[in-house]
Amino acid sequence: MAGIDVDPAAVEDIVVLGKVAGAHGLQGAVRVYPFADDPAAWSRLPQWWLGHEGDAPALWRPTRLITCHLRNEMLIAQLECVADRSAAEAVAGVLVGVPHRALPPTASDEYYWADLLGLAVVNTQGQSLGRVLGLIETPANAVLRVGDGQGVERLLPFVAAVVLEVELAQERIRVDWAFDW
Repeated sequence: MAGIDVDPAAVEDIVVLGKVAGAHGLQGAVRVYPFADDPAAWSRLPQWWLGHEGDAPALWRPTRLITCHLRNEMLIAQLECVADRSAAEAVAGVLVGVPHRALPPTASDEYYWADLLGLAVVNTQGQSLGRVLGLIETPANAVLRVGDGQGVERLLPFVAAVVLEVELAQERIRVDWAFDW
Protein backbone atom coordinates (compact mmCIF):
# COMPACT_ATOMS: atom_id res chain seq x y z
CA MET A 1 0.00 0.00 0.00
CA ALA A 2 1.54 3.28 -1.05
CA GLY A 3 0.90 6.31 1.07
CA ILE A 4 2.45 9.13 3.04
CA ASP A 5 5.76 8.50 4.81
CA VAL A 6 5.21 8.48 8.55
CA ASP A 7 7.26 8.07 11.68
CA PRO A 8 5.87 4.86 13.28
CA ALA A 9 6.62 6.24 16.76
CA ALA A 10 4.15 9.09 16.10
CA VAL A 11 1.19 6.69 15.95
CA GLU A 12 0.15 5.47 19.40
CA ASP A 13 -3.15 3.84 18.56
CA ILE A 14 -5.56 3.57 15.67
CA VAL A 15 -9.33 3.85 16.03
CA VAL A 16 -10.95 1.62 13.41
CA LEU A 17 -13.77 3.44 11.62
CA GLY A 18 -14.73 0.93 8.93
CA LYS A 19 -13.72 -1.65 6.36
CA VAL A 20 -13.24 -1.45 2.60
CA ALA A 21 -16.04 -3.56 1.12
CA GLY A 22 -14.84 -3.40 -2.48
CA ALA A 23 -14.39 -1.33 -5.61
CA HIS A 24 -16.91 1.23 -6.84
CA GLY A 25 -16.83 2.12 -10.53
CA LEU A 26 -13.80 2.15 -12.81
CA GLN A 27 -11.81 5.12 -11.46
CA GLY A 28 -10.50 3.52 -8.25
CA ALA A 29 -13.18 4.57 -5.78
CA VAL A 30 -13.87 2.19 -2.90
CA ARG A 31 -17.00 1.30 -0.95
CA VAL A 32 -16.42 1.48 2.80
CA TYR A 33 -18.69 -0.16 5.37
CA PRO A 34 -18.72 2.18 8.41
CA PHE A 35 -18.31 0.85 11.95
CA ALA A 36 -18.47 4.22 13.71
CA ASP A 37 -21.16 6.82 14.20
CA ASP A 38 -21.44 9.79 11.86
CA PRO A 39 -19.55 8.38 8.86
CA ALA A 40 -20.30 11.52 6.86
CA ALA A 41 -17.95 13.39 9.22
CA TRP A 42 -15.06 11.27 7.95
CA SER A 43 -15.03 13.30 4.75
CA ARG A 44 -13.65 16.21 6.79
CA LEU A 45 -10.57 14.21 7.83
CA PRO A 46 -7.55 15.07 5.67
CA GLN A 47 -6.32 11.49 5.59
CA TRP A 48 -7.35 7.97 6.47
CA TRP A 49 -5.08 5.21 7.67
CA LEU A 50 -5.25 1.74 6.14
CA GLY A 51 -4.27 -1.48 7.85
CA HIS A 52 -5.22 -5.05 8.60
CA GLU A 53 -6.86 -6.53 11.67
CA GLY A 54 -4.21 -7.33 14.26
CA ASP A 55 -1.62 -4.95 12.76
CA ALA A 56 0.36 -2.87 15.22
CA PRO A 57 -0.39 0.86 14.83
CA ALA A 58 3.06 1.41 13.29
CA LEU A 59 2.09 -0.86 10.36
CA TRP A 60 -0.93 1.23 9.37
CA ARG A 61 -0.28 3.64 6.49
CA PRO A 62 -1.86 7.04 5.94
CA THR A 63 -3.29 8.07 2.62
CA ARG A 64 -4.87 11.34 1.54
CA LEU A 65 -8.63 11.35 1.22
CA ILE A 66 -9.55 12.93 -2.13
CA THR A 67 -13.36 12.66 -2.02
CA CYS A 68 -15.90 10.94 0.16
CA HIS A 69 -19.69 10.83 0.26
CA LEU A 70 -22.40 8.68 1.83
CA ARG A 71 -24.56 6.51 -0.42
CA ASN A 72 -27.05 3.91 0.90
CA GLU A 73 -25.30 3.68 4.29
CA MET A 74 -21.93 3.04 2.62
CA LEU A 75 -19.15 5.54 2.06
CA ILE A 76 -17.83 5.98 -1.46
CA ALA A 77 -14.26 7.26 -1.20
CA GLN A 78 -11.45 8.10 -3.54
CA LEU A 79 -8.06 7.59 -1.89
CA GLU A 80 -4.72 8.87 -3.13
CA CYS A 81 -3.15 5.40 -2.88
CA VAL A 82 -5.85 3.75 -5.03
CA ALA A 83 -5.36 4.69 -8.68
CA ASP A 84 -7.78 2.41 -10.53
CA ARG A 85 -10.33 -0.38 -10.22
CA SER A 86 -7.66 -3.08 -9.90
CA ALA A 87 -6.08 -1.24 -6.98
CA ALA A 88 -9.54 -0.74 -5.42
CA GLU A 89 -10.25 -4.47 -5.69
CA ALA A 90 -6.86 -5.20 -4.08
CA VAL A 91 -7.72 -3.21 -0.92
CA ALA A 92 -11.03 -5.00 -0.32
CA GLY A 93 -11.09 -6.15 3.30
CA VAL A 94 -8.59 -3.53 4.48
CA LEU A 95 -9.58 -1.60 7.60
CA VAL A 96 -9.91 2.19 7.65
CA GLY A 97 -8.97 4.13 10.75
CA VAL A 98 -7.32 7.21 12.16
CA PRO A 99 -4.96 7.82 15.06
CA HIS A 100 -6.94 8.60 18.19
CA ARG A 101 -5.35 12.05 18.40
CA ALA A 102 -6.81 12.94 14.96
CA LEU A 103 -10.41 12.47 16.11
CA PRO A 104 -12.40 15.55 17.05
CA PRO A 105 -13.13 16.00 20.75
CA THR A 106 -16.38 14.54 22.05
CA ALA A 107 -19.09 16.31 24.02
CA SER A 108 -19.10 15.77 27.79
CA ASP A 109 -21.62 12.91 27.59
CA GLU A 110 -20.18 11.27 24.45
CA TYR A 111 -17.41 8.69 24.18
CA TYR A 112 -15.48 6.97 21.45
CA TRP A 113 -16.04 3.25 21.76
CA ALA A 114 -12.29 2.73 21.65
CA ASP A 115 -11.99 4.75 24.87
CA LEU A 116 -14.38 2.40 26.67
CA LEU A 117 -12.59 -0.83 25.79
CA GLY A 118 -10.75 -2.28 28.77
CA LEU A 119 -12.38 -0.02 31.37
CA ALA A 120 -13.29 -1.65 34.69
CA VAL A 121 -17.03 -2.00 35.31
CA VAL A 122 -18.14 -1.60 38.92
CA ASN A 123 -21.70 -1.68 40.27
CA THR A 124 -23.25 0.60 42.89
CA GLN A 125 -22.31 -1.90 45.62
CA GLY A 126 -18.65 -1.60 44.64
CA GLN A 127 -18.51 -5.10 43.12
CA SER A 128 -16.36 -5.61 40.06
CA LEU A 129 -18.28 -7.00 37.09
CA GLY A 130 -15.15 -7.18 34.93
CA ARG A 131 -13.83 -5.12 32.04
CA VAL A 132 -15.38 -3.86 28.81
CA LEU A 133 -14.54 -6.39 26.09
CA GLY A 134 -16.49 -4.69 23.32
CA LEU A 135 -19.66 -2.93 22.33
CA ILE A 136 -22.56 -4.13 20.24
CA GLU A 137 -24.73 -1.71 18.28
CA THR A 138 -28.42 -2.64 18.35
CA PRO A 139 -31.40 -0.72 16.93
CA ALA A 140 -32.47 0.29 20.43
CA ASN A 141 -29.10 1.18 22.00
CA ALA A 142 -25.47 0.14 22.31
CA VAL A 143 -24.68 -2.79 24.60
CA LEU A 144 -21.52 -3.19 26.69
CA ARG A 145 -19.88 -6.65 26.57
CA VAL A 146 -18.32 -7.09 30.01
CA GLY A 147 -16.11 -10.06 30.90
CA ASP A 148 -14.64 -11.00 34.24
CA GLY A 149 -11.62 -12.89 32.87
CA GLN A 150 -12.97 -16.19 34.22
CA GLY A 151 -15.44 -16.97 31.46
CA VAL A 152 -18.41 -14.96 32.75
CA GLU A 153 -19.66 -12.42 30.24
CA ARG A 154 -22.47 -9.94 30.80
CA LEU A 155 -24.33 -7.76 28.31
CA LEU A 156 -25.31 -4.40 29.79
CA PRO A 157 -27.40 -1.85 27.88
CA PHE A 158 -25.51 1.41 27.42
CA VAL A 159 -28.38 3.59 28.65
CA ALA A 160 -28.56 6.21 31.41
CA ALA A 161 -30.62 3.94 33.70
CA VAL A 162 -27.77 1.40 33.76
CA VAL A 163 -24.57 3.34 33.02
CA LEU A 164 -24.42 5.90 35.80
CA GLU A 165 -20.99 7.36 35.16
CA VAL A 166 -18.08 6.90 32.78
CA GLU A 167 -14.86 7.96 34.48
CA LEU A 168 -12.19 7.86 31.78
CA ALA A 169 -9.47 9.29 34.04
CA GLN A 170 -10.12 6.54 36.60
CA GLU A 171 -10.54 3.93 33.83
CA ARG A 172 -13.90 2.93 35.31
CA ILE A 173 -17.59 2.75 34.47
CA ARG A 174 -20.10 2.79 37.34
CA VAL A 175 -23.31 0.87 36.64
CA ASP A 176 -26.61 0.03 38.29
CA TRP A 177 -26.39 -3.73 37.71
CA ALA A 178 -26.49 -6.50 40.30
CA PHE A 179 -23.55 -8.90 40.46
CA ASP A 180 -25.82 -11.96 40.06
CA TRP A 181 -27.85 -10.76 37.06
